[in-house]
Amino acid sequence: MTNNWQERLVDKQVTYTLELNGKIFLIENVPARVNEETGEQLFSFSTVERLQQMILDGGEPDHFVQVPVYNYVSSAG
Repeated sequence: MTNNWQERLVDKQVTYTLELNGKIFLIENVPARVNEETGEQLFSFSTVERLQQMILDGGEPDHFVQVPVYNYVSSAG
């Protein structure tokens, strides 16, 4: 049996989201390889190290955003 499916990855700049200790962090313009079909994001080892260091260092962010929050359980009807 042959598999004609071929994964197609493209280089993009993405927004990385992390929840840590009840806080949400966004890091914009992160280089990633993105699967065009599934949207899966793949990061190089050096990119992952830098992301971790940025958050652990706790430096001053570039800006803040407000995010609406919904509770899935309380909206079930």
